[in-house]
Amino acid sequence: MNTPPFSELGLPDFLLAAIHTLGFEQPSPIQAMSIPPALAGRDLVGLSATGSGKTAAYVLPALTLVDTKSPWPQVLVLCPTRELSVQVCGEVHLLGAKMRGLHATPIYGGAPMDRQLRALREGAHVVVGTPGRLLDHLRRRSLDPSRIRMAILDEADRMLDMGFKEEMDELLAQIPAGRQMLFFSATMNPGVSRLIRSFAKEPEVIEIKQKSRTVSTVDQSYFEVRQRSKVEVLSRILDMNPPRLALVFCNTKRSVDECAEDLINRGYAADRLHGDMSQMMRERTLKRFREGAVELLVATDVAARGLDIDEIDIVFNYDLPTDPEDYLHRIGRTGRAGRSGRAVNFVYGRDIYRLQSIERFIRQTIRREHIPSAEQVEGRRADIIFDALKERLESGKFDAYQESIDRLLEQGHTPTDIAGALVSMLREASGREGSQIEEDRQPVRPTRRSASASAPHEPRREMERAPRSRLPRDHGPARQEPGMTRLFISMGKTQGVMAKEIVGMLYRQAELPDACLGKITLFPNHSLVDVPSELVEQVMHRTRSARLCGRPFRIDVDRMPG
Repeated sequence: MNTPPFSELGLPDFLLAAIHTLGFEQPSPIQAMSIPPALAGRDLVGLSATGSGKTAAYVLPALTLVDTKSPWPQVLVLCPTRELSVQVCGEVHLLGAKMRGLHATPIYGGAPMDRQLRALREGAHVVVGTPGRLLDHLRRRSLDPSRIRMAILDEADRMLDMGFKEEMDELLAQIPAGRQMLFFSATMNPGVSRLIRSFAKEPEVIEIKQKSRTVSTVDQSYFEVRQRSKVEVLSRILDMNPPRLALVFCNTKRSVDECAEDLINRGYAADRLHGDMSQMMRERTLKRFREGAVELLVATDVAARGLDIDEIDIVFNYDLPTDPEDYLHRIGRTGRAGRSGRAVNFVYGRDIYRLQSIERFIRQTIRREHIPSAEQVEGRRADIIFDALKERLESGKFDAYQESIDRLLEQGHTPTDIAGALVSMLREASGREGSQIEEDRQPVRPTRRSASASAPHEPRREMERAPRSRLPRDHGPARQEPGMTRLFISMGKTQGVMAKEIVGMLYRQAELPDACLGKITLFPNHSLVDVPSELVEQVMHRTRSARLCGRPFRIDVDRMPG
């Protein structure tokens, strides 16, 4: 669609100056359709995929309401994750660069509380944060909502998926009645509809239709793998199907350096590419990659744009990108010029939420795969050596070595012994020493996706087991993984509890480290969850007054034998 320029949307000159400085020319469709009604004071529902420019669609109207002479919070933005909170706060500073004295602060769990308290005391005009931590500040009275003029929910559907329903309800209920409400979501599901009915006044609904945004020739899959196991899993995948050229994307320069060094130490022809390298070094690396002297290029996103090589067989997202748009740019480096390609993603813990955002953006489900075992890799290597030997024998191109073979035969070695020694030497020359990883010894602990929200092509994987005895719950310790303690929760499937609600409640209320939860088992009237033993007291203390699916519950160490 043809969109009018920013100058025709009704924005004040100081915002137009910032837009011009940033080099933006035309607004995206969601920006062109959302900004005028938002400037007119209308409540708004914007249905648009991640990566469509919706942040500027609400930040620009919000900044017109800010009085920088008043030190109180005037705009509140709710985001599902700390990464998005930081990203939105950065965009507020960029778009508000011409507003003297503008202060915005990100508020999210896992960050030092004293730093956030100081930022709020010093006066933040725009507060961007996750529902759980924002509610903590509201209850502490360190966040004063009485002068909020606009409240914005960014990725409302995702926040509901993560179990933030009660927090969002409590937050929005304490914002002044006359405030303006803006909802942005990728989908309009029943939960989002309920929020809109409860808190918006005759909102204008703007929907931007998105076509499927992906590369049809690229096979996409993901593996659940811990950070410390990534290099080993990457090596196994490479050995199972050796590519001609492969790209490995990392999110940081440090990660690029560490990954490239590990691959080189394992014998792979690998090199690195990131922003700290001089232009001459980068060009030399790319030339070697194009020529095949380097088979694996480990890179940050500087290589994702403008890298024009058609023969890349596979792209690895060693670190999953935060922005779905970056995901498209990355996987677009393979499956080109009519060729098929493959994109492999490494996911663990809360990465599953990023993966779901990517799936919504591309409107496709990304297939889950199981990590190849060391035995499978060895078997595949043997097959490759067998195929190479068979091809050489059939070609007849080994006459130059006949004299050496005859000498070995004269010394009493049998043809079988000679063949075995040669195969062994080939194996040692071509193989890489693998290592055991935790995923070999036990299954990856279930993330939200694998515990309760598997992709449509996989069966639901709630970890059921036989009904438990009705004996009192004090007959010895439960069996669980080493270093884990099993907790009993007094609510189950009969009360509508799903694994995702338990995961969301524990991460929010107990502020647990990423990806630390173990097995979650749901029963009709109770649930069991494995947590690291050293975090049990923290969980028990911080969930004392928590609610699950809107109800109070009891949590205790499980005393039943497993």
